[in-house]
Amino acid sequence: MKKSLLLLLAAFAIIQVQAQQVQIVVQGSKTSLRGLSIKGKSIWVSGSGGTVGRSVDEGETWQWQIIGGYEKTEFRDIEALDEKTAVVMGIASPAYILKTSDGGQNWTKVYENRDSAMFLDAMTFKNAKEGMVVGDPINNKIFVAQTKDGGNSWQPTNQLSLPNAQPGEAFFAASGSNIIWSRLGYCIVSGGAASRFFTKNKAINLPTTQGQQMTGANGIAAQDNLLLVASGNYNDRDKRDSAFVYSHDGGKTWRLPDIMPAGYRSAVCFTGRNMAITCGITGIDISKDGGRHWKQISKEGFNTCAYDKANNAVYFVGNNGRVGKLQL
Repeated sequence: MKKSLLLLLAAFAIIQVQAQQVQIVVQGSKTSLRGLSIKGKSIWVSGSGGTVGRSVDEGETWQWQIIGGYEKTEFRDIEALDEKTAVVMGIASPAYILKTSDGGQNWTKVYENRDSAMFLDAMTFKNAKEGMVVGDPINNKIFVAQTKDGGNSWQPTNQLSLPNAQPGEAFFAASGSNIIWSRLGYCIVSGGAASRFFTKNKAINLPTTQGQQMTGANGIAAQDNLLLVASGNYNDRDKRDSAFVYSHDGGKTWRLPDIMPAGYRSAVCFTGRNMAITCGITGIDISKDGGRHWKQISKEGFNTCAYDKANNAVYFVGNNGRVGKLQL
């Protein structure tokens, strides 16, 4: 095929994506949704006020619940292990982790921590058995707990041999995506007074905006050695400078995009080879070249995003109980 025709087809594909509209499938409640996970036909979401939602028909209809006894809990992250099994994380005061194996009909408390300094931020699973949760530093030690039995029990661990936190460094529970499992192992990004990328035994400074309480990295996505980090300044949400960083060598070196997303971003997900979507409360952006250039495609605000490969769609959750869908 001639090069000119290939370029024309690529341009047409970009125009098609940019022409798509984000469909708002749920909205109107006072719930702040920040947890999102997709497994098979099940889409799970979680948020404030002990809220969990599940759809099994691509977001057309939803089953909502406020988990009894946890009406004041902020469920900032949820991880689906299969279509009926999920683990949900409550951040603090106290911190809880709950698990369901029957599609949300019943929930079991599998972890509780009443330490006044405990604040869980995000969790991820390597497979259906092994997972980790990261929390804010306690006495300068980054809190990490692991499960090896599918979330039935959790134990603090130093398996990653992380260095001490720097003064004012912490993690954001903005999108449930600042810890992930990748071919590099577990990867974590921090924010606040310092913003760093962590893998086992390593901590690398990120060239993103930082130095204030609400600055720094919020979420990370990985595709082989390509790493994308959503970042910014929550208190200056339209500021584009250093609001995103990426690495092409597994985190050894980091770069700023040639064209930044349109401000603060809290989550990012891959939608294909070198293709990604990032979102924040001021909009949604797309990249077709591994994070080097970004184009805003919507001003709809959301907290996190996840790609549904089976249906070639991206789902979003945000404030006011909003759930969005972008069909690619």
